[in-house]
Amino acid sequence: MLSEEQGFGYLDLVEGARQLVGRYSFVSAYVIGHSVMGKPLLALRCGRGPRQIHMNGSFHANEWITSALLMRFAADLSAAYATGEPICGQQAERLCRQVTLWVVPMVNPDGVELTQRGAPPTHPWHRLLLEWNGGSERFSGWKANIRGVDLNDQFPAFWEEERKRRGVEGPGPRDYPGPYPLSEPEAAAMARFTESIPFDMVLALHTQGREIYWNYRDYEPAEAEELAGRLGRASGYKPVKLSGSDAGYKDWFIQQYRRPGFTVEAGYGENPLPMGGFDQIYVELQPLLLEALRL
Repeated sequence: MLSEEQGFGYLDLVEGARQLVGRYSFVSAYVIGHSVMGKPLLALRCGRGPRQIHMNGSFHANEWITSALLMRFAADLSAAYATGEPICGQQAERLCRQVTLWVVPMVNPDGVELTQRGAPPTHPWHRLLLEWNGGSERFSGWKANIRGVDLNDQFPAFWEEERKRRGVEGPGPRDYPGPYPLSEPEAAAMARFTESIPFDMVLALHTQGREIYWNYRDYEPAEAEELAGRLGRASGYKPVKLSGSDAGYKDWFIQQYRRPGFTVEAGYGENPLPMGGFDQIYVELQPLLLEALRL
């Protein structure tokens, strides 16, 4: 269900996962943790190959379109794998013999729900959320989780530097790194999940800007820039060597494992990107995601 008004929400994710698992025997779903409000954090596994690739979306609440994009990709890849038909010129069956894809489509379900439905008086966090949001009942620009913590500033990769740079001392819509690294259950679940599987590469999907960030403080492997170039050629997105940013998921992965990690800023405009632009963004993104499986 892709509603222009409501967007792609947690219930859409759960139903989409149920359908994929029910339709394809080679797709499995796992609960890797729970959000602050107790929502199961779902991971989908597709493929049987030795190379382990991970993709995630909706670290930031108002970037919920990334969840819809990843679910569409998982569905298209699975259908092509099942039928033996090519996807964007690639043989899915061959790819899925070489790669196991792990997708966490929605890291921040509480935040996504907040941006789409607001915080009515019945919401258990109603009073605090209004206070943190400056009294406004409009939450469409909210990036953080339900406790006002930016989940992509939560990882132990120069976290103190990021905290000083942000200069945000308490919960709010964005940029508060939390009281300490991995304080939030969603970020801690992602760290445990990543530590439990030897991923060869990770890709964190964000919006917007049509850019690919591929480096982190020179911890990235030597081939990272070349691989980013391949992703850029597949999509038209621009590889960018980023500085002045720490504590993100791909930052931590690169520093911890010295393996390729990418943040892809999908689409162009202003967050949240409207569902009306979904098809065009997916046309750009699908070749990039397929190329990522081949890296």
